[in-house]
Amino acid sequence: MTVRRLVVSGINLAEGGPLTVLQRFLAACERLPDEWQIVAFVHDRKLVASTRIQLIEIPDARGSWLRRLYREWFGFRRYAKDLKPDLCFSLHDITPCLGAVRQVVYCHNAVPFCRLRPRDVWFEPPRLFFWLGYSWVYRLNIHRNAAVIVQQSWMRDAFRKWAGPDMRIIVAYPASAADTPTVARQRAGGATFLYPTLARPFKNVELLCRAIEVLERTEAWRSVLLLTLSGTENRYARWLRRRFRHLRTVSFIGKQTHEQMRQRYREADCLLFPSRMESWGLPITEARQAHLSMFVADLPYAHETVGDYDRAEFIDLDDHHGLADKLLCFQQGTFSFRAARFSVPTQPFASNWDELAGLMVATAIARRA
Repeated sequence: MTVRRLVVSGINLAEGGPLTVLQRFLAACERLPDEWQIVAFVHDRKLVASTRIQLIEIPDARGSWLRRLYREWFGFRRYAKDLKPDLCFSLHDITPCLGAVRQVVYCHNAVPFCRLRPRDVWFEPPRLFFWLGYSWVYRLNIHRNAAVIVQQSWMRDAFRKWAGPDMRIIVAYPASAADTPTVARQRAGGATFLYPTLARPFKNVELLCRAIEVLERTEAWRSVLLLTLSGTENRYARWLRRRFRHLRTVSFIGKQTHEQMRQRYREADCLLFPSRMESWGLPITEARQAHLSMFVADLPYAHETVGDYDRAEFIDLDDHHGLADKLLCFQQGTFSFRAARFSVPTQPFASNWDELAGLMVATAIARRA
């Protein structure tokens, strides 16, 4: 039996959605045929549960951008010579320098494609350098790749402006929403709105707080909004807590564990997701699986993530008065949702992790043909 080797690099993925990408892709790799040997570079081997995959731990990869870039552009070349892979798959945006090795890069950060606002820089001064740096990192060595993986169709269109029409860009969904019937969920006497978020300015939490500020001036408002922030994380979170501390129906519940979030979804009536920038927006998928109604940003990423769903409303991110009216109607049970529809992306496309692993196998074999 011919042994083939797939090398996966995820040294910078240690938390949140990016870590989920690493874990789920490696889980799909475990289901590849026995002829495939899987080697994965990780920040911490405890983050990946596997008996089949050979894990190589690089714990200092996240300590410094300069150290990470050195490993990507110089250190990994030595590993590639030793391992002699059929394909190297980088799961964290940067295209490493590997000589003649066939390689693919997964680009899941939407920062370079979004408009940076002055207030974003005020709340997070490093954001400007991160935005400029990522635009450069994405472009550098991009044509070394046999393919580029992105999470949504709009990112493929954006990448083609950089890489040209001949670049093979695969859309690979990081989560598949279950085809389940949607049902109206709402408790008597008021609704529980949930926004799973981080303390980042682009998450646009203030839109929700301003809408609640309007609603609390009315006697009809009896609902609550739960934010997964403590209000102490950074300058933006502290501003939110200080600016909206008078709101009695907004609760800062802090960061939640996976199990706590599962319970929050069970207890909530509606997801609010006004983020201005996402490459996917995992809470939207999780809310679909929990059969929640949702008010989400009227942006391309949200339309694609929502997909075909009967209880989603797309909201204007600059109109908190309009949002307040919609939330009050939802509380009163009079809001009318319109069915959301989104077409499947054109090929090449992977709708789940197993399909993406299969595409990587095909890319590696094509090299030998």
